Amino acid sequence: MRSFVQTFVVGLALAGIARTTGVAQRPAAQPRAALPASPPLAFVPVKPIDPPGRPLPPETQSARVTKFSFIAYGDTRSDYVGIGDGQVVQPQHSRLVDVMLEKIKARRSTPFPVRFVVQSGDAVLRGYFGNQWNVSFTPIIEKLTHANIPYFFAAGNHDAAGEPGEAVRSLGLHNTLTAISKLIPPEGSPRRLSGYPAYAFGYGNVFVIAIDSNIAADRIQLAWAASQLEHLDRARYHHVIAVFHHPPFSSGPHGGAAAPSAMPPRPEGLEPQTTAIRELYMPLFRRHHVRMIITGHDHLYDHWVEHYTDNGTTYRMDNLVTGGGGAPRYTYSGEPPLAAYLAAGAGQQARVDHLTKPGTAITDNPHHFVIVQVDGDSLSLEVVGIGPEVYAPYDGQAKIELSR
Repeated sequence: MRSFVQTFVVGLALAGIARTTGVAQRPAAQPRAALPASPPLAFVPVKPIDPPGRPLPPETQSARVTKFSFIAYGDTRSDYVGIGDGQVVQPQHSRLVDVMLEKIKARRSTPFPVRFVVQSGDAVLRGYFGNQWNVSFTPIIEKLTHANIPYFFAAGNHDAAGEPGEAVRSLGLHNTLTAISKLIPPEGSPRRLSGYPAYAFGYGNVFVIAIDSNIAADRIQLAWAASQLEHLDRARYHHVIAVFHHPPFSSGPHGGAAAPSAMPPRPEGLEPQTTAIRELYMPLFRRHHVRMIITGHDHLYDHWVEHYTDNGTTYRMDNLVTGGGGAPRYTYSGEPPLAAYLAAGAGQQARVDHLTKPGTAITDNPHHFVIVQVDGDSLSLEVVGIGPEVYAPYDGQAKIELSR
């Protein structure tokens, strides 16, 4: 006899559910075949990813650390066609992690060793298929965790799409939480929102907060994030980093510059998650002087800088879109609509600069990851591509200082 979950999921498949996102699918920057219908499926238990043998120490033990690095990237899922997630280990993602491990080894004896990795979502093509996690994603992440590199993941739209209570969302969320259950703070922890893939951690003078931007309008998650920031020791945590999937600004196909006609009308062409991030989280981030936002969703590299004033002081918030983890690559689509956002932030003299743009050709946008270097109150970063050419998005350079 089938279990309840098996019957439930088979019913979804037979009903013709073949969705991977909570919103209509945007086209990629290159032609592709239509997303095939999901086959009938059975519940597949997801294996929790092995944790590192040496996880990050308790927050109190790293309080004096002010020099180190961490790695950021996102969007590792396979394409819609051919052999992909659930059949093989993700080839581009695996190659990328091999390069990460080389960089981690090279930095081990420097003043800036890599202490952890953050991933901004879309682990697999369909998060509600347990075998896609087990076969295609987990073996790659365990290359890092078996090398004692802590790994922190934020849920993307391909992992846990839909509204709370929807069947696809429920199963995708279950699989996501199971996969990362040994990597993030446990249920009941002061740094965890129980039942959500929302959590935080501190290392050295950096505090990282991860939220589920699929439900960016969720008021419980928003209240939890606000509480984490309001009660944070800013004498210690000079750098607050927010990690989630949907970027507030992007010049890729998800950015709102060129919304497909098949999608329902939206204010300024923006996805509802982006609108919620802009309206609810960006004012919160300005209020608490969040230093950097790390996102994905668009499979390219994009860097925006928001400048604003608070009590007479000007602050800088860097917004990275680093969706080059192995998913099919996208290209520049155009500048996103910002008029309403800037009008809302006029009281703080908010302005948004586009520091570097993705290329207009697929070959201009290689799979990549970012190494963020922390040196006291200063941040710098290096973008590492795995294409045949050196990836140097900052006027011919791969590195940049993020001066205030």
